[in-house]
Amino acid sequence: MKAYIFKRILTTIPLLLCVSFLCFVFINLIPSDPAEVALRVRQTPVITEEAIEEVREELRLNDPYFVRYIRWLGDCLTLDFGVSYTNPSRTVLGEISRCLPATVWLAGASLLFVIILSLPIGFLCAVYQNSWFDKLMRALIFMTTAMPAYWIGLLLIWLVSIQWDLLPTSGSGSIRHMILPAFTVSLTYISTYIRLIRNNMLENMKEDYVLYAKVRGLKQKNILVRHILKNSLHTCIVAIGMSIPQLIAGTIVVENVFAWPGLGKLCIESIFNRDYPVIQIYVLLIGTLFVIFNLLFDIIQYLADPRLRGER
Repeated sequence: MKAYIFKRILTTIPLLLCVSFLCFVFINLIPSDPAEVALRVRQTPVITEEAIEEVREELRLNDPYFVRYIRWLGDCLTLDFGVSYTNPSRTVLGEISRCLPATVWLAGASLLFVIILSLPIGFLCAVYQNSWFDKLMRALIFMTTAMPAYWIGLLLIWLVSIQWDLLPTSGSGSIRHMILPAFTVSLTYISTYIRLIRNNMLENMKEDYVLYAKVRGLKQKNILVRHILKNSLHTCIVAIGMSIPQLIAGTIVVENVFAWPGLGKLCIESIFNRDYPVIQIYVLLIGTLFVIFNLLFDIIQYLADPRLRGER
């Protein structure tokens, strides 16, 4: 077991290096000169070649490409992400730290919606297969999966906030402000997990151990919950692990629809302002979260599923 965990951690290190290199390369492929962009963002009245060269020296853009990457990577390891082009008095780390808690709270609330709604609905859809409830849920799943998040958010604002006057349309500050954006982010994942749980349970119902449990006289409720549902959830562990960074990354549109002051809103503002250091660290953060959560839940699945431990 320790050998497997150690091996997985070792394979994660070069993957993180590849993610960091791609983030550095893609930002540097942008045709705009970062020095000129920084001068425009600082609202310099007259941009001259001398001013551009001075800013390039300030940002150390004249150094060789790989030297800049190694220095940037070393700075990232010490949490020194540079300063914002929009406001040179603010560091990128400060901007990320300011907006990260709001995004984490929103993603956490969305994950709570996913677990609370998808687990019982997927369970009931499998138990009452082809019933009116199952058909209705599958129709709703089809519709919500096809609808983009921003459109769902606008519909919820119109219906819940404007027509029914139940929840605020935008902003933050209370749990009531969080309900609509969290539900909007979670809706696509709810549909995915309902379908995943339902299909896994239907496959497990055909296994021999279910027949043996019925022959032994176990109650149908115990068979469904303690055996079929439990075995069906093993395949959901890694999917849930990948959903957490997806929830954080998926807030980028919803946060702007609901004016939620998180990383997504910061990223969109940085894109419009061409604040390259903030964009670069945002992409690096999301990529790192995907790699780390994939590693973490892969290990959790390995520890939870005896069949995987037996194969190695």
